[in-house]
Amino acid sequence: MSVRNRFGTAAAIALMTTVGAVLLSACGPDTSGSGATAAPTGAAPGSAAPGTAAPGTAAPATPSRSGSPAPGGKEVNGTSAANHLTISTGTRTVAINGATVDFGTAVRDLAWSPDGKKAAFVDGNGDLVTANPDGTGKVTLAKNPGGQTWSHPTWLHATREPGDTSGPEGLERFNTIVFASAKGGVLNLERVPTKTPGATPEVLTPHSSEGGNDNLPQPPQTGNTWASAGGHRGGIAYANTPANEVYIYDDYIRPAARELAKGSQPALSPDGEHLVFVRSVNGHDHLFTRSTEWDQKTEKDLTPSATTDYTEPAWSPDGRTIAARTPDGVSTLPADGSAAPTQVSTIKGLPVYRP
Repeated sequence: MSVRNRFGTAAAIALMTTVGAVLLSACGPDTSGSGATAAPTGAAPGSAAPGTAAPGTAAPATPSRSGSPAPGGKEVNGTSAANHLTISTGTRTVAINGATVDFGTAVRDLAWSPDGKKAAFVDGNGDLVTANPDGTGKVTLAKNPGGQTWSHPTWLHATREPGDTSGPEGLERFNTIVFASAKGGVLNLERVPTKTPGATPEVLTPHSSEGGNDNLPQPPQTGNTWASAGGHRGGIAYANTPANEVYIYDDYIRPAARELAKGSQPALSPDGEHLVFVRSVNGHDHLFTRSTEWDQKTEKDLTPSATTDYTEPAWSPDGRTIAARTPDGVSTLPADGSAAPTQVSTIKGLPVYRP
């Protein structure tokens, strides 16, 4: 059974019973998407894991628990300052610039701020945390109240339109992080401001128009997960697990959500004009792309000859490359589908590009 099918099946069961927390727990590609394992035990808070450097420093990549060795016993890192690729594995270490950086706590579902100066992730306590790229300067943006599983944060952002002379407060509402929350079998998207540590998250409720007072069919209010921000107008793509549907949510002028495709694990391109998502085809998870324009519904299978599962896709900052997780590590491919995927790392984790 494909990764996406396992993910969707588990989610459906969670929504009908009370095991939603398991769905988004950081334990593999079927859940939060981090490929996270349990946080390391037996180490003092802030101490370095074996084979890594202390927080704020980097150690050369070596064979470790964060990835599987390539033939001959050598782990292939695959990240560099040139390609901007980073990989989080649910452990304390994150692969960055060809090395591993110890953040001093478990790092699950790492995401980068639009300027690349901050990382957001769910830590070993299940809290939403930001930190510097070297693991220092950790700030708890929101503390998990308990009984919830948080996952997959993304930085919502917007820039001023040409000719807009309004004050800065007009864009301040976009300085937020949206993340997935599971509680009692119910899945929701929540958001919290990035400049107010300790704030209480609020549920993001999608509607087809502001207030949901029109006659259009309304999108599902629960079952929403896996948000991905893109573009400069406060837009996010997200998945609705029960419907196996990908939606796009635009909050720039007025809140509005609409479905785009059948699939899961969406990622918006940096310019917000294209979407990559996962769909099961003949027993394997394939990567598909399409325009975010409603009237341009042509989809393209980027992995038509897939003999493995490609999941958890991410766009490069220039929009030309897509990275995806596979059972063997991380592969990349041209965003236009002009070439087959190439494995670049044996580290098994969530790929994400740092702007």
